[in-house]
Amino acid sequence: MKCSVTSCMGTDKRPALALAGLACLAAALLSVCLGAAKISPAELLAALFNGGQTPAAGIVRYVRLPRTAACLAAGAALAVSGAIIQSVLANPLASPNIIGVNAGAGLMVGLCCAFLPTMGRGLSGAAFLGAMAAVLLVLGIARRIGASRMTVILAGVAVNAFLNAGTDAVVTLFPDAGIGSADFRVGGFSAVPAGRLWPAALLILMGVALSFTLANELDLLALGEDTAHGLGLSVRRMQFLLLGIAAVLAGATVSFAGQLGFAGLIVPHLARRLVGSGNGILLPMCALSGAALVTLCDLAARLLFAPYELPVGILLSLIGGPFFLMLLVRQRGGRLHD
Repeated sequence: MKCSVTSCMGTDKRPALALAGLACLAAALLSVCLGAAKISPAELLAALFNGGQTPAAGIVRYVRLPRTAACLAAGAALAVSGAIIQSVLANPLASPNIIGVNAGAGLMVGLCCAFLPTMGRGLSGAAFLGAMAAVLLVLGIARRIGASRMTVILAGVAVNAFLNAGTDAVVTLFPDAGIGSADFRVGGFSAVPAGRLWPAALLILMGVALSFTLANELDLLALGEDTAHGLGLSVRRMQFLLLGIAAVLAGATVSFAGQLGFAGLIVPHLARRLVGSGNGILLPMCALSGAALVTLCDLAARLLFAPYELPVGILLSLIGGPFFLMLLVRQRGGRLHD
């Protein structure tokens, strides 16, 4: 039953994966070159390889490259996280939010803005810890009372409601906390320095790589818990391991990008339409497609309303809301995976 990512792809799927890779590369180049100050290809090459000290080189190295890298990392992490959660929970409407990532990070950031307003860059670490604590609470409750797929979802709904209520209480009692955490709640990449990005990017790289190695186990889980157990898989342990990887991916993203919605929901569905549901190719496709989508959305948010900048979290929600409603309608008609 074991097979490598490459062997699971099939030759007919590789063109779609290559196209996604080209789209990701094109999105990155456009993100670096376009903006309030346009960068020519010659200026880009000079900034990357010649070590020039021109204004264009400074923009590329200290503004555009970190921002583009943040977009790529966030898109890949959220898409892979969403695909894992949808597979493990057997719920096509699931996303990283369902296991408490955003709610936990939001409450922690709100508390830090209320009681430690000078925390600065420490907010990233606080957001990650809050996300992980919320996920551990969800999984702990689910394991305590049964650990079925539906139990995880219901525990996530309850924990999300509780944590969101806590965030609302903090913002109400400490209005300055609401102002300080406003950018985090909307989500965006307008102020992501390299020093804040790289620790999270390293976690994302390791999490994505580990998820690729567990593609076969995800496929076994998709056959049903009884079948997977009969084939020798430790179902409960693998479910919690995969959900933990998904949580790390989403939590690392939240730590520098804030609460981005819908990327983890939209991309897995688009990827399944292109390459099918085999996780050996689905997860790489999600990583590339998610990176391209978030990067292009960030670019559009910068350019559409110039000289003003729309937070990319708003644009993703404007796209994701109608998409989610479409999924609900199609699910009601029994055609969600058609």
